Amino acid sequence: MIEIMGLTKKYGKFTALDSLTLKIEKGTVFGFVGQNGAGKSTTFSILATLLAPTSGTAYINGCNIAKEPAAVRRQIGYMPDFFGVYDQLKAVEYLDFYGASYGISAQERAKLIPQLLELVNLSHKADSYVDVLSRGMKQRLCLARSLIHDPEVLILDEPASGLDPRARVEMREILKELKIMGKTILISSHILPELAEMCDTIGIIDQGRLVAEGSVAEIQRRLQGEKLITVKLWGDQDLAASFFEDHHLVSRLEKSDDGEKVQFVFRGTDEEQFLLLKQAVAADIKVISFSEAESNLEDVFMEITKGVELS
Repeated sequence: MIEIMGLTKKYGKFTALDSLTLKIEKGTVFGFVGQNGAGKSTTFSILATLLAPTSGTAYINGCNIAKEPAAVRRQIGYMPDFFGVYDQLKAVEYLDFYGASYGISAQERAKLIPQLLELVNLSHKADSYVDVLSRGMKQRLCLARSLIHDPEVLILDEPASGLDPRARVEMREILKELKIMGKTILISSHILPELAEMCDTIGIIDQGRLVAEGSVAEIQRRLQGEKLITVKLWGDQDLAASFFEDHHLVSRLEKSDDGEKVQFVFRGTDEEQFLLLKQAVAADIKVISFSEAESNLEDVFMEITKGVELS
C-alpha cells in the first residue's frame, strides 16, 4: 500500500531525512515515533505531495508521489500537525466546502456529512461555528475533513497533540474504528503508550534515520538482554551497592534517598539473574525483594535513540 524507497530530504548541508526505506501493508496502522525534528513531519509532507524529496521516491497504492501527485492526493487523507480552519463557517458548512472541493455532489454531501460527524462524535455540534469548538473538537473535525473523499490511506501527523486526556481517549477510539473499517493509517505521536496500544507496527526515527521497526513486542525483545532491577533492602545500602556494582553484568546503579533500595541495569539471562540473587544472599545482603521492571515503549524509545545497537 505504501512503499518508501531511499527517501531523502536535505536543506543545504542539513539532512532532515536520510535514506528512509519502509513498506506498510494495506490495512496496517503504522506508528511513527520520534522527537521533535527527527523527520516525522518531513516524511509526512513528502508523502502528501506537499514537499519534494531531494532523492528517493515513494508509492501510495501504486501511485508515484512525484510523477502522479493528483492521483496520490485522491488516495490519501492528510491531517497535518498544524492546520487552519475557517472560523466563520459552521462545522457542517466546513465539511460541505471541502466535499465540494473534491467534486462530491450536493446530494452525496447531504448524506455523507452527517455520517462523518457521527463517526467523530460531533453530530451535536453540526451547527456550531468552528471558532467556538474546543481544540479536541477541532482536531476531530479536521479528521472528518480528511475522510470526506473516503481515502484508503490516512496520514495523521500528531493528531492527539495538545489534547487533554479525555480528548485523547476519544481520538484513539475513533482511530480504532477507522482501523476496523480497513483504512491504512500512518500516524505520528509523542504519546508512546497510546501508539503501543493502537498500532500494528511502529517505526522509531532519530535524526532523519529509521533506527528500529517492528511490533512493540519485537522491539522490546531486541532489548530484552537489558533489565532494570530494583532491590529492596533491610540493612546496609552501601554494602549492597558495593556488592552489585562489582558484578560484571551490572551497570548504572543508583541508590534511593531513603536508603532502602538500589536499582541497576542488568545484562544477563534469567539464570544469571537468579545466580546474582543467590550470591547476594550468600554475601549477607539482606534482600526483602528483587524485582524486574517491565520496560515500556518509552523505555525502548529512550534506549534506541541514545544509540543502543539493535542489529
